[in-house]
Amino acid sequence: MQGVHLSTAVGLLLALASTILISLSYLREHGAVAGLPPLSLRRPLRSARLLLSSRTWLLGFTMESGGFALYVAALALAPLALVQSVAAGGVGVLALATARIARRRLSRREIAGASSAVLGLGLLAVSLSGGSAREAQGSLAAIALWLAVTAATAVSIFTSGRAFLQRGVGDGIAGGLFFAVGDICTKVATEGGARLLFAIPLIGGYLLGTSLLQIGYQSGAALTVAGLATLLTNAVPIAAGTFVLHEQVPAGALGAVRVISFVAVIAGAILLARPERARSGPPAPRGAVSPPRARENLERER
Repeated sequence: MQGVHLSTAVGLLLALASTILISLSYLREHGAVAGLPPLSLRRPLRSARLLLSSRTWLLGFTMESGGFALYVAALALAPLALVQSVAAGGVGVLALATARIARRRLSRREIAGASSAVLGLGLLAVSLSGGSAREAQGSLAAIALWLAVTAATAVSIFTSGRAFLQRGVGDGIAGGLFFAVGDICTKVATEGGARLLFAIPLIGGYLLGTSLLQIGYQSGAALTVAGLATLLTNAVPIAAGTFVLHEQVPAGALGAVRVISFVAVIAGAILLARPERARSGPPAPRGAVSPPRARENLERER
């Protein structure tokens, strides 16, 4: 592609491989965690032992770690906003894999979301023909403020917002915000020098994000929990790359195409990550117990 730096092209290919691997790892982890006893941040050692005792979860986490290694390599070669735009397509991979495992067809909304994400990735490739993939470091004060606000929002949702959201949704949102903190810190840390200190909040962000996803998997569907997390993990860093790290957008028509590509991938992620509404069926016989309530009763009996 004329005018595009080879390093940027390689970085975006690594980002694509990373998001596919991470999306598939989410499904592995969801399948493993759903059968475990309740996990809790209040009992971290017990929760860690439960997770580490599951071979399926360990395989999923190994895949996720491999995806993260590819992601770090991608960030070292390409601007944050571009890498995250490619990564946002991971929700489409997640939707397709979920439908295949469940042996069902994608809904119209899911097809629209996947199509929007693919369109966005195509437009992103077109926008790169202008060769404007330069990036800037940004102000440390602005970066720190952005990270603080993102982390505070995640804490607020986890401590208070979960009571007003559907099961697993709050965990997915808070986890995604913490992952966003980790992603931004990863990009800043790859710049070297004193910025390597951002590796400290990087570890905290990924640790909390991973923990909240596992908790959310026990009460929500994989596409809902991981989809919401993926949405915020990519939307927040895309905005940070543009407004805080001052990564340049091409001028003229190519600049408009790139902005549209950002909007398309995020819109696709929103469509795919939105929780499904419960379908209304025939009224249950009098005295019948719903599956969630039956599960609760069974746990009490145990």
